[in-house]
Amino acid sequence: MNDLYYVLDASAFINGFEPKSQFNFTVPEITEEVKDLKSKILLNQAIEEGKIIIKEPNQEFVDELDKIISQSGDDLRLSYADKKLLALALELLNDKDTSIKVLTDDYSMQNVLRILDIPYDSIITEGIKGVYNWVKTCEGCKNEFDADYPFDDCEICGSKVFKRRIKTY
Repeated sequence: MNDLYYVLDASAFINGFEPKSQFNFTVPEITEEVKDLKSKILLNQAIEEGKIIIKEPNQEFVDELDKIISQSGDDLRLSYADKKLLALALELLNDKDTSIKVLTDDYSMQNVLRILDIPYDSIITEGIKGVYNWVKTCEGCKNEFDADYPFDDCEICGSKVFKRRIKTY
């Protein structure tokens, strides 16, 4: 087994993670989420020193992730940057000689990482306690809809449709 590769969410930079090795990865969109001056300086310095590799995930892993998160309903809660970062983690994990850990305080990302059985750590939060799926549910008639249901109101009774989490394990 080679060195541990870290896959870094914006919360890693914002909450003070300082890369020590050369095996730290993120996607371009995550670097754009880092806005406060101190975090931005630390991020830029780490990039200049070659301690952070900015990498686009292969489309094959983006597609694989999309299938998984559409089944769990997490596609309702993840940003484009989050999805790309998770796809990158999948891609790095696919290399049998690597060991990875994702650093994120984002509970939705942690939920998907648990489903994928990818190790993760929080920076300042305690982290999630279980795995959850998300469904769109009518608050009136309680009808459940697919994640891609396009309306905010129920087509059956007209009540508001909201996202509800269901603990799976």
